[in-house]
Amino acid sequence: MNREKITFFSRFEADIVSGKKTITIRDKSESYFHPNQELAVFTNETDRFFANIKVLSVTPIQYDELNDQHAQQENMSLAELKKVIREIYPNDDSFFVIDFKLI
Repeated sequence: MNREKITFFSRFEADIVSGKKTITIRDKSESYFHPNQELAVFTNETDRFFANIKVLSVTPIQYDELNDQHAQQENMSLAELKKVIREIYPNDDSFFVIDFKLI
């Protein structure tokens, strides 16, 4: 099966493969994913394949709405999550939570 691609920073690989990270928060440029879509997962830095995932849901969210549940699904504290989001998207407040599972 030819799957569409999604990339993650390599620092998230272990959490994705172990099932500890079950969401990703993306800006509108990556809001086109849809439920039941199967994606091939690659590292952002080296474009190395490491997993397949299935999208469960795609939900809009504002930065200020991020909470402890999102942080837990990202396998980090809320403070860490907000810091990472600001590092990746310094000027955005509108995002999409992509809930996924390994397949």
